[in-house]
Amino acid sequence: MKTFRLALTFTVIFLTGISCEKGSVRPEVQPEQDNVDFSKASVARMISSLPLRREHLDEVYQAVNSSSGNGYDEEYTMTDLLSSPGSGVGETKASKAVESPLRDLITSYLISHYGTRAGESPVEKYLDKLKESDIQIYWPYCDGWDGESYPIITFDPGYGAETNYGYEIEETPDGIRVVDSVLVDEETARTRPVWVINSNDDSSFTPLEMLRSDRELLNGPAYPVTSSGSGNLLIKDFTMLRNYDSWFAGASEFFIKCGYLKGKTSYTEEELKDFYPSVTDMMISVKRKDVGKVIPLDAILIPGMDEKLENVAFLMTEDDGGPKTSWKCSASVKIKSKTYGFDLQIPYNNNDDIVWRGSIATSYFKDKSRVQGRFGDVKVTFELE
Repeated sequence: MKTFRLALTFTVIFLTGISCEKGSVRPEVQPEQDNVDFSKASVARMISSLPLRREHLDEVYQAVNSSSGNGYDEEYTMTDLLSSPGSGVGETKASKAVESPLRDLITSYLISHYGTRAGESPVEKYLDKLKESDIQIYWPYCDGWDGESYPIITFDPGYGAETNYGYEIEETPDGIRVVDSVLVDEETARTRPVWVINSNDDSSFTPLEMLRSDRELLNGPAYPVTSSGSGNLLIKDFTMLRNYDSWFAGASEFFIKCGYLKGKTSYTEEELKDFYPSVTDMMISVKRKDVGKVIPLDAILIPGMDEKLENVAFLMTEDDGGPKTSWKCSASVKIKSKTYGFDLQIPYNNNDDIVWRGSIATSYFKDKSRVQGRFGDVKVTFELE
């Protein structure tokens, strides 16, 4: 996930205070301007003011688990909440309107605050703007939810902060709902439900879990299932030794890119023109709870690795966005005792954390059928089939 992103601001404001029910410790503050601010803080205040019930919690829980099962973070985007309720990132979206208790609750709240003015309803406009934003509900450690407890609702403050205030929601025996401000850190999220309003940054990527479920993609150039050559080079497993971003930003998304030379199964010096550069590009999302755990992958890094291949270019980044740039590097083959190098350009984002990059001799993989190496704060196990 990303460390910080400027909030989107449009022409209307959700609210500048919190609307609370009887028994709330915070009085309602009406908006002073005809503006809705789609910052994370404002959306968190708006959601915390809703009269949430168990059905709303169940909807969010279903969606974040769907996203998690598809290889993404435990996230429920506002786009899905408003367009395809209950759907997680990577899930096939419904082609028709679906009931959504939470969407209906948000709509009712906006109508009660803004209604219809000058012959038009600003509510639909507000909802469309929210749908187009990258705002989402992130529920870390959601697999520990007891199915009953209400969440603390907070937001990603940016700048790598590890602590923020949040709105605590409780249900007392007499039905009074209480909203209070409390300090929230990652330990809080481990022990009780916390919803973090943050930005979605991974829905446009396709993680390995999704590729494995799509045979057409698996047979594409980046993830072939069979190939000629001396054998497929696999990444057997992956271990993240530390989280790379603030917990408010969510999981770490790693991009593993390997540049190598590809061609026929046998070559002469005259056939050197038949070599061409190829880059394998795979994305792995590692949830915060999985730090230090060995994650099995069995992902093909180089299909049919040719015996003449001398070295490969290996780049591992943790995604932080920014303008596109590239790493200029090279790979080489040896034919009749002569080494031939080819230039490669491997793309990545300018703000990405460079976990590791460099040239790896293929003898590193060939000395043993399976070898583990440490690359920055990540351990990778390779296997040559």
